[in-house]
Amino acid sequence: MRLPLLLLLFVMLSPLVTADESARRFLPKPDSWFASAEAKKVAAIILSFQCDAGGWPKNTDTISKAYDGDRSKLQPTFDNKGTVDELRFMARMFNATQDATYRKSFDRGLAYVLSAQYPNGGWPQFFPLRKGYYDHITFNDDAMVRVLRLAREVATETTYAFLDVKTRTSCQHAFDRGIACILKCQIVVEGKPTVWCAQHDEKTFAPAKARTYELPSFCGSESVGIVRLLMSLEKTTPEIRASIEGAIAWFESHKVVGQRIDKVTDKDGNPNLVMVADAKAPALWARFYDLKTGAPYVCDRDGIPKPQLADIGSERRNGYSWFGEYARDLLAKDYPSWKMAGH
Repeated sequence: MRLPLLLLLFVMLSPLVTADESARRFLPKPDSWFASAEAKKVAAIILSFQCDAGGWPKNTDTISKAYDGDRSKLQPTFDNKGTVDELRFMARMFNATQDATYRKSFDRGLAYVLSAQYPNGGWPQFFPLRKGYYDHITFNDDAMVRVLRLAREVATETTYAFLDVKTRTSCQHAFDRGIACILKCQIVVEGKPTVWCAQHDEKTFAPAKARTYELPSFCGSESVGIVRLLMSLEKTTPEIRASIEGAIAWFESHKVVGQRIDKVTDKDGNPNLVMVADAKAPALWARFYDLKTGAPYVCDRDGIPKPQLADIGSERRNGYSWFGEYARDLLAKDYPSWKMAGH
């Protein structure tokens, strides 16, 4: 049995997205909904999960039932979309109701976001800081990119007009420092900017290790979101344009062609991902590329990189996104549009 790539990706990700039990489920709602009784009920539950530090936890159902556990167990984070959408939700609740409860929640959350930023402009995965890779400047799962988009929204969009000028200016400055940090983190090879690692050392900006199978590397997935953020800037400098052009050139030269990913059933009846030769397959990009050779690799929990998907055990082979059409739309649509706009 074989599944096409798009369906395959859905199957791979389905445990994470079968039910979006968080504030982001409601963000597409019209403004009027946020004044409804239903919205207030949801807001009360979301408020119960706001950590004492001001942020929200990840991978938690924060909309079905109010939290009644040990509050010290709640760990605020920017990982896996944590905190950012809850703040958007609270801003819209306050605009719709003028209830100070929501304003207070938003203010605490925004203060948490701004406090978590390093002086060099980066954001860690967790704050308060936790020893280990959690302290690294984190692009993994688009954590820092999402925070930066929120900071820009707060600085510029009318949704946040209830804030004073000083606060909104602070958000703009935080955004600007974040962009400067991104440029410092970009991996340069022989004088040419390339892409980014999924996380970078918070002091040296060097590519850094996270989990045992997440080694310092060129990252073919999260780098896409970073490039899109840079292309979204209204004003670009020569440094920013060089950053974008360098990343685009890297994506063009690091396509994985002539192969597709299939989901098959093995002899024991278990689903299994395999790479299959296919001259007509769309281009793929690896999640990780070796910093010395530039070659794509996969990795098991032993931390030893391997060249082929079949070289690692079933648990990591089938439980992680190693290849995907990550940069397809970036190259085919986003970059041409950016160029057409005169950049």
